[in-house]
Amino acid sequence: MSEAHRAFGCLLAFLLCIGSAFAQTDGYPSRAIRLVVPFPPGAFNDQLGRILAQKLHESWGQSVVVENRPGGGSQLGTHAVAKAAPDGYTLLVTSFAFAVNPGLYGKLPYDTVRDFTPVILCAATPNLLVVGNDVPVKSVKDLVALAKSRPGELVYGSAGIGSSNHLSMELLKARAGIDLVHVPYKGSAPAVLDLVGGRVQAMFDNTPNVLSQVKAGKLRALAVTTPRRFALLPELPTVAESGLKDFEVSVWFGLVAPARTPPAIVERINAEVNRILLLPDVQSTFRLQGVEAIGGSQQQFALHLQSQMTKWGTLVRDAGIRIE
Repeated sequence: MSEAHRAFGCLLAFLLCIGSAFAQTDGYPSRAIRLVVPFPPGAFNDQLGRILAQKLHESWGQSVVVENRPGGGSQLGTHAVAKAAPDGYTLLVTSFAFAVNPGLYGKLPYDTVRDFTPVILCAATPNLLVVGNDVPVKSVKDLVALAKSRPGELVYGSAGIGSSNHLSMELLKARAGIDLVHVPYKGSAPAVLDLVGGRVQAMFDNTPNVLSQVKAGKLRALAVTTPRRFALLPELPTVAESGLKDFEVSVWFGLVAPARTPPAIVERINAEVNRILLLPDVQSTFRLQGVEAIGGSQQQFALHLQSQMTKWGTLVRDAGIRIE
């Protein structure tokens, strides 16, 4: 075969691929889309799913059904999407656990890298370090000093092993050289209830889960986990400002599709969600809960996932945290 024929063959194959990609988006979506949330109703990941479902329905004229499939630290719903047809009609709302679980569990029923296509990083929020009002500390330095004076006595709560609030405290423990006792709960709400009631002394938690208690004076916030101060609580220092340089935890929320979903469909979803995240009513809803809309490209989200898996995989390994 001559070079000219070979070049023509390559060009023809390329044009056929492009044509196929456009054909796959022609008329998409033509039926209902399933948006799987691998957590119970009520938390921000569920709220995000419902906001996207409403806005996508308004834009595309097709039903977008939110399906809550909690269980196994988000594994149940995540596995369901991994097995779904890669046609753009099944999507997964992901969060912090998506990047942590590969290091946390001995075996997952899916491969986090191979079985999914990143679509978009939707939003992020800091964790707040909060203590009960009966705990005699007013800063991170105070808490560290108290913990060092009473090693193994202070108790902290979390939404469960491997949750962002659990790993935030494990990071603090490692960086500050302190020993606290971990009590994992089945979700954030019972942990916060026990913190307010004095049965645990401290915890990190997602801003939407504790902001109202902090503003009502039921809990005392000591610091925020992001690199910059938090707009809704501008007087609150960051953990890094409080003496633990480079301490940073961002609780994020994104959207992924099954692997091999046609790139043109993924690009269309990415573009539409980017548009939705800029809507004034969406941004206002996010801000009221202390959540920042992010957006961006698929590639940016893929890099974010990679960095999160590396960071938390290292911490989980070094701390000896494992769920078999």
